[in-house]
Amino acid sequence: MSQRSFGSKQRAVVLAFALVCLLFLSYFSVRNALAAHYVGLQTRQGYERATRLEPRDFQNWLLLGRYWQYNLEEPDTARALQAYNAALSLNPRSADLWSDVATAYETEGNVPAARDAFLHAKSAYPLSAEISWRYANFLLRQGELDAAFLEMRRAVQAEPKRGAEALSRALSAEPNIDFVMDRVLPPASDAYTTAIFDQVSEGHTANAVRIWNRLAALHPKLPLETYTYYLVAALLHEKQVSEAQRVWKQAADFAGYGNLPGPADSLVWDGGFESSIFGNGFAWALPGGAQGIQFSLDTREKHSGSRSLRLLFNGRYNLGLNGPCAEVAVQPSTAYHFSAWVRTLSITTEQGIRFQLRAIGTQDHATVVTSDLRGTQPWTRIDSPWSSGKKVQEMQVCVARLPSQEFDDKIQGIAWVDDVGLVPVSAEPRKP
Repeated sequence: MSQRSFGSKQRAVVLAFALVCLLFLSYFSVRNALAAHYVGLQTRQGYERATRLEPRDFQNWLLLGRYWQYNLEEPDTARALQAYNAALSLNPRSADLWSDVATAYETEGNVPAARDAFLHAKSAYPLSAEISWRYANFLLRQGELDAAFLEMRRAVQAEPKRGAEALSRALSAEPNIDFVMDRVLPPASDAYTTAIFDQVSEGHTANAVRIWNRLAALHPKLPLETYTYYLVAALLHEKQVSEAQRVWKQAADFAGYGNLPGPADSLVWDGGFESSIFGNGFAWALPGGAQGIQFSLDTREKHSGSRSLRLLFNGRYNLGLNGPCAEVAVQPSTAYHFSAWVRTLSITTEQGIRFQLRAIGTQDHATVVTSDLRGTQPWTRIDSPWSSGKKVQEMQVCVARLPSQEFDDKIQGIAWVDDVGLVPVSAEPRKP
């Protein structure tokens, strides 16, 4: 046999082998693709076809088991367990699979088997928040509160955002909020903030305050966020004004706004408009739907600090303005001194920029309206006394402009406001 003939036979053998390998791989690739296609149908027939095409893929058996367990039209726990057991024979270290097996056993009333399956799941993935959470709820249903709370805490420790749901579930079994917090919530800011928001949403303001106190004890660094706004709003709605003020001040400290510049001893939060926060809690709220005016913060023109509030009137409206406004917590039957600095540039009409001070939630005290500033004036201090009534705990300071008596007298020009303050008279330095 010539060397050339021998080489040709070798090439033929190699080619044949390659062809067989290609056919082999193509066959399994097609089977795998078909199985994936049938799984994607998300039907019983599809899952069953997938298990026949790829019987060694535990995921196909897992999905078939979940179909039988959770399908509302034809649930069959026994068939689900059959599929799960087939999956376990292929992958006995799947925590999710063991967890589904545990739920199936519990559905059938086999609590010991369910507990054993949950323990297998925890052994397979000890740090899983989801496994700890599902096991915790199983223990809660069995009335094993101490063990359930321990698992809940582990779940929240791994995923702090679960704090709200964990607290709510635990409180349904044990109403003592302090007892539950001790056992369920780890000292993590995210766990507390989600729980605060949830409790406020459910109308449990007192619980939310107790959670807030736990959070405040951590002295966290947190931005002013929705959970704070909701809690402060709920406290104000329930007339717990001093408590709302305490929460707001603490939240402002955590957010880095604890020492904003402004008049000494003033009760107006951010009277110098330094925070750039508007619309929530004790922050300034801009009026909605006001026509003919633009509000902005001006860093070039200010009385002190780094900025002031600028009001730009476009000259198209005879505007009646009541805002921006700031809510202020005050003491009943107390005398205060109000002050603010205003600068104007070409403010037209006989009605300029002034302030309105009024009590909230009571008719014990009349509204006070200060003198106004118009035309072009340098930074000018506006002062006024104001006294709270016997039941007054909250008042409102508003930038205001009264409509002109002349219908066509439309306001135009610019005004700047800065260093707004309300100080108890007893806190003011005595004049020599």
